[in-house]
Amino acid sequence: MSDGLKFAINKYPFNNGLGRSVQSNIYEYDNWPLVYILSDEKICEAYVGETADSISRMTKHLQHERKRNLTTVHLISSELFNKSATLDIEANLIRYMAGDGKYRLQNGNLGLANHNFYQRKDVYWNIFREIWDELRKNGITTQSIETISNSDLFKYSPYKNLSKDQLEGLYQIMEVLLDDQKKNVLVHGGAGTGKTVLAIFLFKLLNTDLADFNFTEFGEREKDFVTLVKQLKAKYPHPKMALVVPMASFRKTLAKVFKKVKGLSPKMVVGPSEVTNGKYDIVLVDESHRLRRRVVLGSYFNYFDQAAQRMGKIPEETNELEWIQEQSNKAILFYDRQQSIKPSDIRQDEFDKLLQQPSTQELRLKTQFRVLGGEDYVNFLEQLLYRPGEASHYTPKSYDLKLFDKLSEMIDAVQQREKEYGLARLIAGYAWPWKSKKDSSLFDIEIDDIQLRWNQTSTDWVNSKTAIDEVGCIHTTQGYDLNYAAVIFGNEIDYNPETQQIEVNKSAYHDKAGKTSVRSEQELHDYILNIYKTICLRGIRGTYIYVCNPRLRAYFAQYIEMVSSQPQKPTIQFSDLPTERSVPFYDVKVAAGYFTGEQVSDEIRYIVLPEDVQYSDDLFACQVIGNSMNKIIPDGSVCLFKRYAGGSRKGLITLVSSSNIQDPDHGGRYTIKEYDSHKAVGEETWQHERIILRPLSHDLGYEPIELADDDLLNFKVIGIFKKVLI
Repeated sequence: MSDGLKFAINKYPFNNGLGRSVQSNIYEYDNWPLVYILSDEKICEAYVGETADSISRMTKHLQHERKRNLTTVHLISSELFNKSATLDIEANLIRYMAGDGKYRLQNGNLGLANHNFYQRKDVYWNIFREIWDELRKNGITTQSIETISNSDLFKYSPYKNLSKDQLEGLYQIMEVLLDDQKKNVLVHGGAGTGKTVLAIFLFKLLNTDLADFNFTEFGEREKDFVTLVKQLKAKYPHPKMALVVPMASFRKTLAKVFKKVKGLSPKMVVGPSEVTNGKYDIVLVDESHRLRRRVVLGSYFNYFDQAAQRMGKIPEETNELEWIQEQSNKAILFYDRQQSIKPSDIRQDEFDKLLQQPSTQELRLKTQFRVLGGEDYVNFLEQLLYRPGEASHYTPKSYDLKLFDKLSEMIDAVQQREKEYGLARLIAGYAWPWKSKKDSSLFDIEIDDIQLRWNQTSTDWVNSKTAIDEVGCIHTTQGYDLNYAAVIFGNEIDYNPETQQIEVNKSAYHDKAGKTSVRSEQELHDYILNIYKTICLRGIRGTYIYVCNPRLRAYFAQYIEMVSSQPQKPTIQFSDLPTERSVPFYDVKVAAGYFTGEQVSDEIRYIVLPEDVQYSDDLFACQVIGNSMNKIIPDGSVCLFKRYAGGSRKGLITLVSSSNIQDPDHGGRYTIKEYDSHKAVGEETWQHERIILRPLSHDLGYEPIELADDDLLNFKVIGIFKKVLI
C-alpha cells in the first residue's frame, strides 16, 4: 500500500505459480479477506470474486473450463478489509464492471451481497471509489462511476440485487416454469417497479451454467431457492428463449445490453412479429400492455399481416398476445394497464381472459425503484390525475417535484440538472403536430416566445447528442430511466373546477394513431392520462412540470410547490362539507340569488379560511370575473365578503344586486363596485337621490353605474368586500 491509498492492487499471471508470487504478502497469502479480478484482454472476459484463502480459490479456478482461459489476476487487499467489506466491494465491482462494458463477466447473477454493516457508507464506499479510480488508472476499467450510473448497460444489467417482492416474484415464476400444469405468468407492476430488471435477471439466470453460480454465501433460508435453480437448470439446460419488447426504440436499447452480457445475445431480444418465426421454450414479454392488435398500425400493418399469415390467422381476428401464446411453452408477461396509451394496444379484456385460464399464475410488484419519491409520489400522482377529489398537498422528502409558471425557467432548470447529473430531458404530451419531421427548419412547439422541436430521432433518443435541446414524447421515453423529467402538459388536457375532474380536448390532441378508432371519449381520456402518468414517472431524482392550460395549472398549484418569478399566490383549500373554519363559496351569480331568497343550486362548496383570517359565521366567498375592479381585485380572484347587515356603505367595495344593473364584464344584474351615494335630507328623514357604483380599473373604458328614482326600488347590498383570498 502506497501513495496514501488504504489498499493495494497487485497484478500477477494467473497460473500455478501464484502461490510463490504472493507468499511474502500477508494480506494476499495468510487467510486475509480480499477481492480479486481474473481477466484476459484478448477474449475481453473477466471474473470477479472474493475470498479469505486466495491460493485455494485460484487453484480451484484454474480447474474450471472457462476461468482457466483467463490470464491475469489482480488481487485487491487492505488491512481494513473484513468479510462484510469484501463481499460489498465484490458486489460493487461486478455491478460497475458489467456497466463499464470493457469485459463480459463470467459471473452468474445470483448471490450478490446487499447488506448493511459498520461504516459501509462512511468508509467502504469511499474506499471502493478509490479502488475504481486506481483500476481506471491501470486500464482495467474505463469509465467513471457517474458515467456508468447513467448508462443503459448499468441500469438494465442482470447483476442486480432484487427486492423482497421481486425475489418473491422470481420464486413464483420459477415454480411455474417447473410446473407442467402452468403456462403463463402475468406480472402486474406500475412504472418503476422493476419489471424490466426482473425480466433481464431471470433471462440471465436461465442462460448461465450451473457451475458459474456462486452459492457459497447462501444460507439455510436460501436452501429451497438453490434447489429450485438446480431443478430449473436440469429441466432447461439450454432453453430457447426470447425477450419480446413491443417498442422498437427500447428493444434496440436492450439488444445493446444483451450484447455486452456473457451468455446473452442481441438476437434474443425480438419484436412480437418475430415470434411467429419459430417455437420457444420460454418467452418473456416486457411492456406487454403495448402488444398490438390490427388497429391504426401505420407502416406496421404489412408486418402484422405477414406475421398473421405465418400463423395461419386472419389478420383482423388475431393479435400479438395470441401469437406469443401459441409459439411458447411458457410465457412470462410483464403488464401495467395504466401504461396502455393508444387504440392499437391490446385491450385489457384480452388479459382478463388470460387470467381466467387455470394455467395462468398472477403476481404483483409493488415496490417503487425508479423515483426517489417512492410509493408516496406514485400514489400522489395517481390521485392528482385519476382521483382529483382525493388529492392533497405533496411535500417531497427526497424528491425534487416542482411546478413552473414560466416554461423558460423550467428549461433553464433542466439545462442545469443536465450539467449536474446528466439525463435531464424535456418531455411533452401530444398537443402539437410534428411539423419538423418533414421540414427540420420548422419548430413544433411554440409557447410564448419559446420555440422547440420534437425529438429528431426515434431510436434511443434519451441518449442522443441533441436530446437536451429537443422534446421527447411517450414513444421515445417509455421504459427508459432519466435523472430528471421536465414534463410539458399541453392544451389537450384541462381541469373543470365545477366537476372537479380532469377533462381532455380531442381537437388539441395530435397523435392521429392515438385517437383514431377510440370507442369513446372516456377511452381517449384514459389514454391521455396514462401518457402523462407514465412520463411523470421517468425521473429518478425529480420531475419538473409546466402546464399550458390555466385551469389545470391552478389545480396543480394547490398541491405542488410553484416556482415563480412573481410573488407566489397563496393557495386555498376547498371542501365539499362545512368545517369549523369554512365559509360558503358561491359563483357570484348564485350568491346574488342566495341573498335575495331566490332558488340556488344545492351543490354548495366551502373554502377553509387561512389561519390569519378571523372567522365569523356571516362570511362568504365568491369568484370575481372581469377587469372593472382590477386595481384592487384581479380578474378571476376568489374574494372574501361579509354579509351586509346595515350601516354606511360609502367608500366601501360592495357586492350589490338590482334588476336595472347590467354589469359591463358579464352583463348580469349583479356587480362588485365601490359604493357612493347622494342623499336628500329632510327635517327628520333622509333618502337616496342616487347611488353611484364606481369601477376601480386600469382600463379607463369602464364607467360608473348610476341608479336613481325607480332604479332604487329593488336595489340590494349583498355583501361588503373584505379581502382577496387568492
